[in-house]
Amino acid sequence: MFYERDRYQYRKNQLLEVICQLRFPTILSISAREPADFQDAIRDEFPKYQRLEERPAPKISGAPGNVRLEEQKPVTNYQFLSVDGKWKVNLTNSFIALATPAYTNWEDFAAKLDKVLAGFIPIYKPAYFERVGLRYINAFSRKALGLEGVPFRELFQPGYLGLLGEDDVQETAFARSGQDIEMKLQGGCNAKMHVGPGMIQRGKVKDDEVRFILDIDIFMSGNVPVNTCVPALNTVHIHADRIFAGAMTRKLHEAMEPSLI
Repeated sequence: MFYERDRYQYRKNQLLEVICQLRFPTILSISAREPADFQDAIRDEFPKYQRLEERPAPKISGAPGNVRLEEQKPVTNYQFLSVDGKWKVNLTNSFIALATPAYTNWEDFAAKLDKVLAGFIPIYKPAYFERVGLRYINAFSRKALGLEGVPFRELFQPGYLGLLGEDDVQETAFARSGQDIEMKLQGGCNAKMHVGPGMIQRGKVKDDEVRFILDIDIFMSGNVPVNTCVPALNTVHIHADRIFAGAMTRKLHEAMEPSLI
C-alpha cells in the first residue's frame, strides 16, 4: 500500500483539486468583522475577494420517535482568489483552507500555504489546530492518458480494485464498485479514502467517461500546536505521496509522463 520512491512531477497529472484545511477552536472576531488586515497580508497573491453566507445542514436532535431538525446559524465564508481564479483561500471562524485545481508539486503549494499562514497566525492567534489535513482528489481519465481500452486492473494495484480486478468479470458489468476506507497511519495521522470508478461533473456538464477516482484525505487531529503545523503538514504530505505511489502500476505512472523533482 505504501511505496517509497523518488519524487515526481507529472505533466499529465489527473488531479481535480488539492485542498489543505486547518481547523481551529472558534474565533468569534473572524465572523464579527471584515478581515481587512488578513486581506492586506495576502492581497498580492490573492487580490480577489468575496464574502459568502453559508447555512450548514440542519442539526438532528431528540430521541428516536421524537427527532427534530434544528436550523443552524449561517456561517460567513471569506474567499480570497488569485487573479486567474485557480487558487482560493477560504476563511471562516473555525477553519482556514487553501485549494487549487492547478497543483504541480508540493513545494509550490507549500510556498503559497506558508504565505497564507504567515498572514493568518499573527493576526488571529489560534490556540491550536484541531485538524490539519491535506486532500488530493484524482480522477484518472484513460482517454486523456492515451490508455483507452486498457482495463483498470492494469493501471491500479489489486487492493484498490476489489472485484474489478478479477479476470473473468467485465468492467461494464458493474453499476457500482467502490471502497471507502478509514485507517490509522504512523506519526499520529489518519486516512480517509474513496477509490473506484466514477464520473465527474464540471459545473452543470456531466462527463460521460468512466474514470477511476482516487480521493485521499490525510490528516492529524486532536490538539496540534500552532508552532508544529508545518512539520505536521510535511508528515501528512509524505503519507499522501506514498499512498498515491503505491496505488498505481508502472504503466499508469509512465502514461502520466513523470519527471524527477
